[in-house]
Amino acid sequence: MSPCSLTFGQLACAQETWLQDLQDDFLMSLYSCLASKPPTAADPEYSILFFSKYDARKLLASLTVFSQKFSQVPLSPEWSLVFMNGLWEKLLQVPGIETPPVLFQWLHEGLGPFLVEPQVFGCLRAKDVSCEEFQQVVAALDGIYSQLPVEEQRNLYSGIKHFLTQDESSQKCYNEAVPSLNSSAWFRNFLGSFLEHATVEDLQLFGDEPTLQKFARDPVNMEMVGKLTLLRETALYYTLLLTSAPAFPLSSLPDGLICYLSPEAVRNLSREEVLGVAQRLGKSCPWTKGTPAGRVPSSMASHERQVASSLLRDLEDFSPAVLAALGQAALGLSVSSIQNKIPGEQLGAALPALGRVRGWSPEQSRAIINKLLRSGYQILDGQSLAELGTLVGGLNSSTLRSLSPEVVLEAIQLPDFAQHIEPLPSALKRTLVEKVSSRVGHPAELVKVIPNALASYIPKSLLVFGEEEPNLQDLNDKPWTRDQAAMFFADVVKAEPDFSRLSQSVLQGFTCAAASAVAAERFQELAKAMRTKKVRLGQDQLSCLLKMVTLQGMPKDLDSYPKELLLFLSPSDYAGTGSCRQFFSSVGEANVDVLPREDPRRQQLLLEALECLEVPGTEINEENAEVLGRLVCDLPGEYIRSSGGRLLKDLSQCGSFLPEQEEAIRDVLSSGNTTFGPPAAWSAFTLSQLSGLIPVLGHSILQQIPKKAVTTWLRNLSWDSHLSREELAAVVTELLPRRHKRADDCPADLKITDAVLDDDLMPTYYIPAELLRVCLRNASLENHFSQIFTYPFSVPQLAVLKEYLYERYPNGFPENLLSNLGPLLPQITPEEISRWKMSSADMLAAFLKTEPSDPQASAAIKRYVELGNALNATALDAIGRRYVCLLNSTELQAIHTPSLRLASLDPSACSQETKNLLYQKAKEAFSDQHHLPAFYELILPYLGGAPAADLKALSNDDVNMNISTFVTLRKDSLMNLTPREVQGLLGVNLPELAQWQGRSPVRDWIQVQKQSELDQLHIGLTGGTQEGYINIVTPKFTETSSAPLKAMATAFHLLPALLLSVLTVSILS
Repeated sequence: MSPCSLTFGQLACAQETWLQDLQDDFLMSLYSCLASKPPTAADPEYSILFFSKYDARKLLASLTVFSQKFSQVPLSPEWSLVFMNGLWEKLLQVPGIETPPVLFQWLHEGLGPFLVEPQVFGCLRAKDVSCEEFQQVVAALDGIYSQLPVEEQRNLYSGIKHFLTQDESSQKCYNEAVPSLNSSAWFRNFLGSFLEHATVEDLQLFGDEPTLQKFARDPVNMEMVGKLTLLRETALYYTLLLTSAPAFPLSSLPDGLICYLSPEAVRNLSREEVLGVAQRLGKSCPWTKGTPAGRVPSSMASHERQVASSLLRDLEDFSPAVLAALGQAALGLSVSSIQNKIPGEQLGAALPALGRVRGWSPEQSRAIINKLLRSGYQILDGQSLAELGTLVGGLNSSTLRSLSPEVVLEAIQLPDFAQHIEPLPSALKRTLVEKVSSRVGHPAELVKVIPNALASYIPKSLLVFGEEEPNLQDLNDKPWTRDQAAMFFADVVKAEPDFSRLSQSVLQGFTCAAASAVAAERFQELAKAMRTKKVRLGQDQLSCLLKMVTLQGMPKDLDSYPKELLLFLSPSDYAGTGSCRQFFSSVGEANVDVLPREDPRRQQLLLEALECLEVPGTEINEENAEVLGRLVCDLPGEYIRSSGGRLLKDLSQCGSFLPEQEEAIRDVLSSGNTTFGPPAAWSAFTLSQLSGLIPVLGHSILQQIPKKAVTTWLRNLSWDSHLSREELAAVVTELLPRRHKRADDCPADLKITDAVLDDDLMPTYYIPAELLRVCLRNASLENHFSQIFTYPFSVPQLAVLKEYLYERYPNGFPENLLSNLGPLLPQITPEEISRWKMSSADMLAAFLKTEPSDPQASAAIKRYVELGNALNATALDAIGRRYVCLLNSTELQAIHTPSLRLASLDPSACSQETKNLLYQKAKEAFSDQHHLPAFYELILPYLGGAPAADLKALSNDDVNMNISTFVTLRKDSLMNLTPREVQGLLGVNLPELAQWQGRSPVRDWIQVQKQSELDQLHIGLTGGTQEGYINIVTPKFTETSSAPLKAMATAFHLLPALLLSVLTVSILS
């Protein structure tokens, strides 16, 4: 019988035996029938009767099926309340429900979808559950808290809060006059561990400030809070409640809250108190929490700096003993204090301790180093360099270059110094490598002595072993780049019998050119080792690896190979391993971004996946979304709309979208028909869950979100997302008022101090931007450049900052500012850059590191050369692959050839003239390595400028050139290659030539080849010259010298005589 044919009342009155015979999916069907119509006044009572007749075990099984179906689908609030009215009653009757295992099973597996709605806890109030009884409920829930997923913890907390606050006139289960309700351990009794999800606004609902202060200082509550991880803003508020009490001893503050002291709480302390707090801060707080490049630093670390700065502001004793005792709190030393209050001799005496402090800002370390050097500190040997420890980043490149190689070599072999190299700027790391490599001549020795933090900075030309045998263990221990590992991959696989011993870092160096170093029967073993080590390979690498793996036919165990190989296969190829569903499940787990989004193969995979999964129409359910995995990111907009909120969690992992996908995501979120509700009801938690989608929200949605939710999210949770500074700035922009009055004076509470400059939420304090302008008038930013330009300033605020900087530095920006200009780049013109004092390669490198636009970079490079600076290895490495095409012929000719050995350029996208010039210089630079297998990897980026003679020679070296490289060769060179020479160049990649035969330049090359020679390639090429015919092909390419033109002119001069001889032979025959 269909449940839709009966009312809820009729079902509730059915025989108990009839209910026990129902299938486990009956409850799911019942809800679907009921949800389409509003409940009646009697339905809550019918719910009690209905569920009371269910066998507990049978009901749990039915609820489990229900939860699986509706885990991502919002339930009707009205029917959730109706169902929970009966389910609460049934829950209390379940045997053993007071024990954590039983309670966990019911809440986690059965009741999850209902608990999303906080109002369901209102049923307990309606049932006259007393505060004393509710305290027992909270205690039971607290017993299973740690086992619950965070989302379920949050849902239960929302319900608890609803119970405690739904009646505004109530005492919220606290009454000093009632003995059973006057305990100040209220947080422990009525929130327990769920306090971790309470916001400051929530706490203020539970009581007025005096009451909350009483709760906060209760020893039971303090002990519990010390073990919890509160929301940052809540922890700050809780700590403020404690420390705002007169004469509250900071020594009583739990270690878990010491990191949340306010700057005001640590002022006016005695010397002993300062040192006591400093030591606790250093021990308990994560001072140097890492963040992605270009991101806002951790709010936690930012707050600690503010507290440490306030702690040390009034300290007068900077003796070596005190400096040493400060530990990590020494990060609170202002640059002005370092420069004006602490003698260099005292810094030198405290150097062993200061050199262990992690997280110095560039400005702080530079100030300390300069003070040390001026006071007579000398770097005479490796030990004196190593003693600088974490402060070594304060050395500039010129000082480091002035040291002898022996000093650097000795220092980097000291374990204490090696561990401090990781956070150094790239320029210093390159300089250290230059120094070491100038003294260490053999690759094997260089690999052995270089620390891990410097390994990726070794120029790849210095990793060519030649006749020298590499040490596998040394290579395995280092974090190489893919280009570096390609230099020695062939040497390693020849020498290593067990590929499973190779590290992920070494295995990523696989190239088709190195394929000849691996016996055909061992390629499958190599590929399986790559899968085990989770090696990330590029498109060309995977394409070649697949060819080699399938030389003996398609393997029957494809699940043992890198998942990304499946991107180049179809379900039919996988048939020997598993079903098409299994195939696409593996594809969904692969890195599909190996193929560009517009690649036909990637698009075809999505079409085949939808066909395999038999997706009806354009609606994707949760099960199919799980199979699709990363392919969800390619779904067209209509699929996103039809699937509602079910895809949002998967889409938040995608990173980027097409415009029509963005529009569809906005439509889904704007509708409010998702588990997140309408934007106007979003909280900071909602924004945290949606953080991957925030860049696509747009103005229309962002303006609907409560400003308090946005601010809370920015303060508490945004630093833990993967959003860039620009994406966070777009959110900050939404906080800007649409209209504002011009500010004349900076408000007293907004004066820009060191504490403000250390605060990553500084942009939110100066809204509108005009407020920032007036407050900057008497401020100095010089000692905070490295920090403030990571903050999410809006575009109007950045314009104000630019004005400020040009007023302060009318003759050009200092080097320490150039490396931090990234956010300001859209505000700076090439004309302005052309007037800068770009006086050193380090300055050019610092600026180009910010990734300016091509016109800006071109202006900087031109200015650098105009001022008489050389395009040395440092400059070329900074120009790199991105900007090399901006160099003009004069600049190219000025390149010192040996410098190419130390730089990584790739002119493949440049003009032919640039390719030709750089090829000749690269050929000369690597001439002493031309006989080695690694020579091909060195010269590969420059092959677009190679003459035909060099390509012909290369065709004998078994290089297995990628087709993508082949089609970008100089056209005149390519046209002079014979089919046999092309076969020698392409090797295992020869079959791919057939896919290009209809496109230039392959089509043009085919037309001048004899068809008989093309046939010998056995890949189906057609269109060549038939025997007895002459093809006259008009060249479509530009020659680079007069020699080929002279040869062509001679050919045309002889053409009449040639045609006449052919005609004579024809007549005589």
